[in-house]
Amino acid sequence: MCGIVGLFLKDRSLEPKLGALLSDMLITMTDRGPDSAGIAIYGAPTSGRAKITVQSAAAASDFARLEGALAEAGLRASVSVKSTHAVIEVEAGKVDETRAALARLRPGIRVMGSGDSVEIYKETGLPKDVVARFDVGSMGGTHGIGHTRMATESAVTTLGAHPFSTGADQCLVHNGSLSNHNNLRRELVREGMTFETQNDSEVAAAYLTAEMAKGKDLGQALTSALDDLDGFFTFVVGTKSGFGVVRDPIACKPAVMAETDRYVAFGSEYRALANLPGIEDARVWEPEPATVYFWDHEKAA
Repeated sequence: MCGIVGLFLKDRSLEPKLGALLSDMLITMTDRGPDSAGIAIYGAPTSGRAKITVQSAAAASDFARLEGALAEAGLRASVSVKSTHAVIEVEAGKVDETRAALARLRPGIRVMGSGDSVEIYKETGLPKDVVARFDVGSMGGTHGIGHTRMATESAVTTLGAHPFSTGADQCLVHNGSLSNHNNLRRELVREGMTFETQNDSEVAAAYLTAEMAKGKDLGQALTSALDDLDGFFTFVVGTKSGFGVVRDPIACKPAVMAETDRYVAFGSEYRALANLPGIEDARVWEPEPATVYFWDHEKAA
């Protein structure tokens, strides 16, 4: 049992409140998963720049003088530290080179996610402590997803926490269990994907990344997942401009959605949505089994 939330904003006036709204939603789901928690926030991209969110168990030493070490490696970067995480801003097109330099210069650092707009913060502990540690409530953005975990198949670690990110500006949160993740993992490794954990949810994220690499949008990739993924699952997925939801054909994992002219929201239970502005006037429904729900800022424009 885990708790997942998501919020896709249509009304730009709500963007400064995204982190606060998502934090409240996630904290409400604490009793569905007290082991670890995480949130992905999608903000406005900076022209010519990309971001890499990293984590370290030895943050004080790993993040000290990191800008200088990267500069000596020929990479102009700025480093913004938040507790055990840091956001490294680099020139667009230098993400892979920077990740390779980090592996060489600071082998204890782990990449949580990268892209033009996403920042991912996740740690072990209660949601209220995780969002406070990273000051998520002060963050603005266009959309985001969150997860609080009750571990069933792998260890309680930072890397095992959700969201899982396996592609640029892509991440996934999952409630459920996949039965064919080992076979899928082997296939994806043959295709060149790499994995940090044994978590089945990371396989789901990698599957969607691989499908989108073939030219599919998020909605099309989620449709393919209904044929290729076995087990019980509810996924909420973010991309640079999109937000998607899908449940397996049996749909035994709880889910509820709400939509107004200001936002689209997802929660494992309605109480996660109860404090959203204007929720009393929202269209509220339970997502149908084997049905893809997909919104995209670029397509809406």
